[in-house]
Amino acid sequence: MGEEEAKGGKELAKLAEAGMALFAAQKEDEVELDVDGAKAFKADVDAKIKALEDEAAALTGKDNAKARKEKSKEASELKKTPQYIDAEKVIKGQQPKNGNFAKVKSAAKAESAPAAVEEAAKEDTAAKEKKEKPKKAQESAGISKAEKDELEKLKTDIVARKKELKEQGLSGGQQNKDEQVVAMVTRMNELKEKENPGCLSAAKEEKKGGSKKKLSAEQEADKAKLEQEIEEYKGKLKTEFGYSNKDIKADPDLTEMTVRLAALSK
Repeated sequence: MGEEEAKGGKELAKLAEAGMALFAAQKEDEVELDVDGAKAFKADVDAKIKALEDEAAALTGKDNAKARKEKSKEASELKKTPQYIDAEKVIKGQQPKNGNFAKVKSAAKAESAPAAVEEAAKEDTAAKEKKEKPKKAQESAGISKAEKDELEKLKTDIVARKKELKEQGLSGGQQNKDEQVVAMVTRMNELKEKENPGCLSAAKEEKKGGSKKKLSAEQEADKAKLEQEIEEYKGKLKTEFGYSNKDIKADPDLTEMTVRLAALSK
């Protein structure tokens, strides 16, 4: 069990202990349900859940599948907290099993049990926020929209520059060595590596061989589509840019597409 899990277990134990203290007091004193507090709490959490669900809905496409799943899971977890469960019960006029949103009418006992519940809840919330920080950092990984736009522009500019060089009579190999092309390809690769760490080294790994995983129908379709794009791009390099077979193999865009195909085949 990890340190965070152990801490989480301790916080749940504190909540349970506080709840038991409250209902021990209930045997001798009448418990008053804090319906207004429960409604306010539930409304606040429901707003957070709605925001997370909206964020998940905005993360469309296969590339965002993981982030979308994490957002949905985070929204679902908010409904499973002891406070949320108790809030729902109290709003329905039922006794909260975890002791939240309930006040013992006896002054002395009203200070002890609910206070313990509130303190334990605060500590539990703090622990969850601390645990969620790495997740948020992970979600921020990748490239920004501006960088994505820059990446797409670089791809277009590289093709345009090569076409210009071809019209000047340069071969494919000479085009690849052009100072502007080299600079743009270098920057393009930096952005690709940042967007998908390890993608540029995947080709080397592919040469080492290894077992291939069974692809789903959707992955097979993506693979077939990419294979077709590669063949069309090879033809374009040969007919429009006058590349030799050697130049085609050295083309950075084709290399990147081949790497993606290799990743799908693993």
